[in-house]
Amino acid sequence: MEIKQKKALKFIFLGMALTTVGALFKIMHWPYATILLILGLVLEAVGLIMLITKAMNKLKDKK
Repeated sequence: MEIKQKKALKFIFLGMALTTVGALFKIMHWPYATILLILGLVLEAVGLIMLITKAMNKLKDKK
């Protein structure tokens, strides 16, 4: 696995963790829940975009 893929997976897993903690904060009505949810979802989106671009580049190189 290449470094870019590892970095993307780290973003995705960190985003999942922040989203889960943000949901817990939201359920418990604690402050900063919305910030955690937004940050987690943004990190997941960035990681997914990184993985998609890597896959598209691999397909382009094969042709």
